[in-house]
Amino acid sequence: MSDTAPEITISARKLTRRFGNQKIIHDVSLTLRRGEVLGLLGHNGAGKSTTMQMLTGCLLPDSGDIEVCGIDLLRQPILAKMHLGYLPETPPLYRELRVDDYLTFAARLRGIKNGKVAAALAQAKQRCGLEAIGGKIIATLSKGYQQRVGIAQAIVHNPEVIVLDEPTVGLDPAQIRDIRSLIRELGDSSSVILSTHLLGEVESLCDRVEIMQKGRLIYGDTTAALANYGGEPGRLEENFIRITERETAANAATSAGDGK
Repeated sequence: MSDTAPEITISARKLTRRFGNQKIIHDVSLTLRRGEVLGLLGHNGAGKSTTMQMLTGCLLPDSGDIEVCGIDLLRQPILAKMHLGYLPETPPLYRELRVDDYLTFAARLRGIKNGKVAAALAQAKQRCGLEAIGGKIIATLSKGYQQRVGIAQAIVHNPEVIVLDEPTVGLDPAQIRDIRSLIRELGDSSSVILSTHLLGEVESLCDRVEIMQKGRLIYGDTTAALANYGGEPGRLEENFIRITERETAANAATSAGDGK
């Protein structure tokens, strides 16, 4: 990682997205700074996954701009994606493959040269706690270990930006603890965007939070500021509910006024 690398690793400006005639993402703008863990927080259906798909180049916005480490993602997608690692909510695994074979495939897709693949695999497996299971078929692994394999494919090329969509969904408490520890470690060396609807996830992992509701960003600040929002210190969950309910009430009042 160069000392001259941009301080802002992701910059998204006024992203919109429609499905059919319905606009589901409304003028979303956000930034991710080097070495930061950003929590994208919201209820199910808030637009988090769609936003992350746009930030990683998996889904084109209808309008707006995205830069990854200073590179225009829409104009230079291959170059920009070299700096990105992405774990969707459903890990993109070939479950009939052995762990090592799958990660080798992922490394080659990422353009890692043959002579450097073994070292890249060793590093990713070490970071994700997979050293002992490289020869196992992915389908035989627990969901927690399959999630680790999904994270390993996202970081095998040592990206500067890691995007994780609901990385602990469906895991048991011990698996959640392990994955959260891994994410903390990743945040020491990379910028991370983490989407979740779990307040405990934000509190334990994130430096900063953006709250989405119905395809809009309605709040953005540090995690500490959210925890102390409105003079109610340490009440992260209550403050999240207050913010989202306030926004719902404001939208209802606006709709009522428009209907007069």
